[in-house]
Amino acid sequence: MEFFTISMLNGLSYGLLLFMLSSGLTLIFSMMGVLNFAHASFYMLGAYIAYTIARFIGFWPGLILAPFVVGALGAFFERVCLRRVHKFGHVPELLITFGLSFVVFELVILTWGRIGVEFLPPESLRGSAFTIVNSSLSGLHFVAGAAPAAMCVATDSAVHIACSQFPATRAFMMLIALVMLLALWLLLTRTRVGLVIQSALTHPEMVEALGHNVPRVLMLVFGAGTALAGLGGIIGGITFVTEPGMAAAVGSVIFVVVVVGGMGSLAGAFVASLLIGVIQTFAVGSDASLLSLARGLHMTVAPGLVDFSLFKLTIAQVAPILPYLFLVLILIFRPKGLLGTREG
Repeated sequence: MEFFTISMLNGLSYGLLLFMLSSGLTLIFSMMGVLNFAHASFYMLGAYIAYTIARFIGFWPGLILAPFVVGALGAFFERVCLRRVHKFGHVPELLITFGLSFVVFELVILTWGRIGVEFLPPESLRGSAFTIVNSSLSGLHFVAGAAPAAMCVATDSAVHIACSQFPATRAFMMLIALVMLLALWLLLTRTRVGLVIQSALTHPEMVEALGHNVPRVLMLVFGAGTALAGLGGIIGGITFVTEPGMAAAVGSVIFVVVVVGGMGSLAGAFVASLLIGVIQTFAVGSDASLLSLARGLHMTVAPGLVDFSLFKLTIAQVAPILPYLFLVLILIFRPKGLLGTREG
């Protein structure tokens, strides 16, 4: 039970981080029809820019200012570069954002170096949000913050007690992601700004006739999407590591999330993020082999395949490919994605 609870919490927190990234990419695609291959690069920029700001004026100002800086850079890129190739179709858009990802990577190395930087969370986020106490007598229960040492020590040798702390940074990540989801939903469905944004994609002529500048609206949408990626980068940077490879670590996975959830579907991206986060986390924590899994599912394995090296691999070893296997299955059996309305 303790393993299940910890793995579920870690999976949900990782899934919500994926949502923080995929939400911006989904917003850009649903409103502009642009698949931004440099989206993970803006995620990395958010972490590095916040790290730089935090060195001078603290973490919390950096948390607020860095997404605006990243969003301004994204809007500038859309205005100067992306808008010029938009009329030529999707291939030039993909190529120019693909090239931007390499430019950002090299600029990060030139500015901050190849070695990761020490981007530490503030004092209020360095402890534990809560402690999971699993006792053979009282069962599983939660204690706010770090549990007292005496609570984690058994006074009787017949009693088993195990304590697992859940980092405050992961709890903060989950809170920010849920607030982001609520804010995006309210913005797009309950405000006049959201109505203008959605109308600019489907009826641009009508929106222009009403006095709105459609190119400026699309520029702001692209900037907002990259700002969301930058915010995710700040949270990911203090939770994991801030280094030049952080964009590559999540770059392909967020595209998996967007396709699995459904191209342009914010709700689909949320569901797919949680699914992939939970599945991959549970897989990483499993030491069972593929052969034992097949036998547990009552699948017949030919005797000649028992010694085949693939079946000797553990589920943890194949965990990195599970999201892409999920992607292949979705494209075969449901090309629209889980909650999508258009085929990817």
